[in-house]
Amino acid sequence: MSKEKPQQQQEQKEVQFQIQKIYLKDVSFEIPKGATIFNQEWKPELSIALNTQVTTLPEDKMHEVVLTIEATVKCGEEEAFKAEVQQAGIFTIDNMADDQLEHAKHAFCPNLLYPYAREAISDLVAKGGFPQLCLAPVNFDSLYQQKQQEQHPSA
Repeated sequence: MSKEKPQQQQEQKEVQFQIQKIYLKDVSFEIPKGATIFNQEWKPELSIALNTQVTTLPEDKMHEVVLTIEATVKCGEEEAFKAEVQQAGIFTIDNMADDQLEHAKHAFCPNLLYPYAREAISDLVAKGGFPQLCLAPVNFDSLYQQKQQEQHPSA
């Protein structure tokens, strides 16, 4: 019986991480100048903005993570298009230390969501009549560590 208790305690302390749902929460695509942008010489300049928002859900140990990607392309001084995607996921996360939990919510989960958001952006741009836009990979672990260092410079 003494052998079972440590095993039960060990099982209870195992980290739990489950993807409950991945979904497209919001999407926007704009061509501010309309058809006139297609008559210009195509010399695109891309700017990307990434943001992650985490909401703890009322259900036990569940979190909604929303990765927002905004891709804006200018052609000279003119804005050719703007595509924004909010890719979301619901994750069950349990038995993690606070620092591990924060890392999971702000780096690991966005890393899982990014390929879906990247595909959605690519599809929007192509359907908008522009050349395919393939976003480069993002190192969310590095971004998370940078943010932690900015918030806690002595750590």
